[in-house]
Amino acid sequence: MKKSVVVKMQQDFEARPIANLVQVANRYESKIYLEHGDSRVNAKSIMGMMSLALLNGEEILVDAEGADEAEAVAAIEEFLVS
Repeated sequence: MKKSVVVKMQQDFEARPIANLVQVANRYESKIYLEHGDSRVNAKSIMGMMSLALLNGEEILVDAEGADEAEAVAAIEEFLVS
């Protein structure tokens, strides 16, 4: 399942929010990736997520595959727009 999301976080996308997003992703069995530009990173990898350097207003693609993919995508989207 793929879904395009525009980042609208109230805080900057730095170490703490990235760690929190990785924790959200790790709640799900599905493989979860975030795609931005030419980059595709595992949402469960803190180092991968740090490499994205996302900013508010940027559009990313959330890509999840697995038994709980719909729930995973919804949770990631909710995190990125809160």
